[in-house]
Amino acid sequence: MTVGLEISQWKYLSDESGDPRMHCVLSVRVDGAGSAGGPDGPVLAQVLAVDCSSSMSWPVEKLHAAQQAALAAIRKLPDGTPFAVVRGDHRASMVYPDAPGMVRASPGTRARAARAVHDLVAGGGTCIGAWLDLCRRLLAAQHAPIGHVLLLTDGKNQHDDQMPLGPVLDACDGRFVCDAWGIGDGWDGRELVGIATRLHGSADAVREEQDLPAAYEKLMDGLVAKSVPELRISVTTMPGCSVRYLKQVFPHEAELTGEDGTNFVTRAWGDETRRYQLCLSADPEGRPRGEDLQLAVVAVDAPGTGARLPAPQPCLVHWTENPALSQHTDAQVEHFGQHQRLGEAVAAATDAHRQGLRDEAERHLGRAVQLAHAVGAAEHLDRLARLVRVEDARAGRVVLRPEAAAVDFERLITVSSHSTYGPSSGTAPGAGPAPDRATTRCPRCSGASPAAARFCPACGHRFEERR
Repeated sequence: MTVGLEISQWKYLSDESGDPRMHCVLSVRVDGAGSAGGPDGPVLAQVLAVDCSSSMSWPVEKLHAAQQAALAAIRKLPDGTPFAVVRGDHRASMVYPDAPGMVRASPGTRARAARAVHDLVAGGGTCIGAWLDLCRRLLAAQHAPIGHVLLLTDGKNQHDDQMPLGPVLDACDGRFVCDAWGIGDGWDGRELVGIATRLHGSADAVREEQDLPAAYEKLMDGLVAKSVPELRISVTTMPGCSVRYLKQVFPHEAELTGEDGTNFVTRAWGDETRRYQLCLSADPEGRPRGEDLQLAVVAVDAPGTGARLPAPQPCLVHWTENPALSQHTDAQVEHFGQHQRLGEAVAAATDAHRQGLRDEAERHLGRAVQLAHAVGAAEHLDRLARLVRVEDARAGRVVLRPEAAAVDFERLITVSSHSTYGPSSGTAPGAGPAPDRATTRCPRCSGASPAAARFCPACGHRFEERR
């Protein structure tokens, strides 16, 4: 197995900024994960948490789709994989096996689990904290290095007082990965995204119930291909520098909690590339000008795998008084910044729609369309098109559809936590990007454009007059 690391950044910072911050994007790549060394026995332990609250009983297709999706996931489990099915309402209880614990996947256990899933009935309320707490206890008894929970719900966490979700997420953080899915029209997109980002998974939903089994099959195909429990990213800072945050920004957003603020654990890898945004605070006081200085060193480790690891890479800073240099932004940093602004626009549109402010919702959705168009987010644009008629994507001119439904806003919130890959750095690892890989912001429309551009591609503003 080989692990790769590249850093993309624009190294120039103004020495007159009151709170200078250096933003970098780390690209971490794993190749040959199937050849990684590791413990004997199964790599994955899987829990399926199925919402069986009373709202799942209508329409009848909803519970049927949840049952078929659970069965599709069970069929995908390799022999020997520990698994369990949990029933969720205002409590959490075992579906299969019938006593707390997990069993190994085999033709016999899969058939018995299928019969138990077919017998599920709906009733009761919703307490997601109780569901996750039972999942945590089940997985804690397993020795498989990758624990995973696939959670499905059609409602909001209305019985949170019985087992508050916040403390449960604290207890689950680092114990397993959770992917959270919505079904029907009564669930809360922000709630699912909050669970998934905290537990290093992703949130999503299907528009039609019959699409859920195929979505579960696809997700399980990717999951069973993962064989590396974790990679560790360490950030060693120089005097006068500190880590503000490191967060995953591709393929979806995920929170990372650092040990001592400098060592971060990422979970469940196969052959894939992920990208992380690193933000460093820097102090120019007493530092030389006009030369490259090292702010921090980033290293990646894959404990227990015997992998070939990349050389540590530096994050640089070049203090300058020249605004022609310091006003630019790295192309990757700008790309993921636009994704963040896209998520903020979606959240603002959802809030406005909930309050009955249709004109304001339309304005925020127009901004979301403009940003999704700029970053090439096809999935976002597809879901936005269910809410608005797009007249000019580049300009963000849209018309809110009269039939726009609240659940379509929730589906849009889940996909807003996903991101597109973004531009490549086009440079050697550790080096700052060439000028044509940096961006600058247009003073007229605030859009990003290549640093070497003469005109803004969005509004046509001429840049030469300010250079």
